[in-house]
Amino acid sequence: MNIINRINATQLKMALKGIKILELAGLAPAPFCGMLLADFGASVIRIDKIGAPHLDSLGNGKRSIALNLKTKKGIDIFKRLCKSCDVIIDPYRKGVMEKLNLGPADLMSQNKKLIYARLTGFGQDGPYAEMAGHDINYVGLSGLLSIFGRQHEKPTPPVNLAADFGGGGLMCAFGIVMALHERNQSKKGQIIDTSMVEGTAYLGSWFYRSISIPGLWGQPRGKNVLDTGTHFYDTYETKDGLFMAVGALEPQFYAELLSKLDLTEDELPQYDDYEENRRKLTNIFKSKTQAQWCEIFDGTDACVTPVLTFENVASHVHNVSQNSFSMGKDNIIVPNPSPRLSRTPGESCATKNGNIRPGDHTLNVLREYKYSPSEIEDFIKNGIVEQSEPASKL
Repeated sequence: MNIINRINATQLKMALKGIKILELAGLAPAPFCGMLLADFGASVIRIDKIGAPHLDSLGNGKRSIALNLKTKKGIDIFKRLCKSCDVIIDPYRKGVMEKLNLGPADLMSQNKKLIYARLTGFGQDGPYAEMAGHDINYVGLSGLLSIFGRQHEKPTPPVNLAADFGGGGLMCAFGIVMALHERNQSKKGQIIDTSMVEGTAYLGSWFYRSISIPGLWGQPRGKNVLDTGTHFYDTYETKDGLFMAVGALEPQFYAELLSKLDLTEDELPQYDDYEENRRKLTNIFKSKTQAQWCEIFDGTDACVTPVLTFENVASHVHNVSQNSFSMGKDNIIVPNPSPRLSRTPGESCATKNGNIRPGDHTLNVLREYKYSPSEIEDFIKNGIVEQSEPASKL
């Protein structure tokens, strides 16, 4: 076989098996961080607010306890959970957990091995630390938003991919794994400060470090080689309204592109007449369907591939051969975990479990942490906890 078959992760010890995570409920970056850890074997309990709306789409494989942290008993329950957990993912702004006496100083005093991961937009210090913000604000402050967009147009954010998921959730998960590794030697936990502004800037390190490369950057937004300033690095519409991605950067790949289009360098020079050449390619690509262009370019070094959609990405021949996507329990297509580990691979929790609602596992978690039926009944009666569906028996 030309690839290593994906091993059924449920039959193996997964890389993070045995690691216990408490994820304070949030949107996008924190749930994604928890998802990454859960897909590689960690046990994740999400701490939801009482009466919280069901907004998180990344809860598969986690458990949820709905807990009122504005009460002493709710805080006591949270502290009991913290005593035996490895990691806390805190998505709140600076000072929120400290006001509840649940900050790092409070919790790490009772659990010396606790890793306290803070995931915020602007970090813990500075004039913006307590401000509200979203992905577009963090990418803007990182400097990267200034380079995204077409020429003669305003900056265009790459949806909320760069800060929420790249500079935020992924960077935080990376920090957690490093802290877990270091803890093997020191036997001590530590605080992780993940600022999405800083994480996004760090994600874009190559852009900062390559700014002086001749011919690559130096032009206004949208007029550089990699930001659609050239005709050989752009997308083109096909006859059936779909798109092809062209990335023929190097001369040998550009020569292959010309060969497949039956053109010469004189007819379509690589480093001249960018806008006229873009117009020519626009007309050429509209002459055939996406499938017809794939027949021409698949397997070649022209660096031309289809722009797939969520509807057809899982059925593409390459993705099928790699088993890159799976059908989730909620009947949605989900990407399989990456990177692949040869002995302890991850497995998307979305393929095994449906998404969870706030409070789905409240009773289960409380029993696991040795609360008695009478204590649980008192918690429910007094609004300390909430179970998403009433249980007939405690």
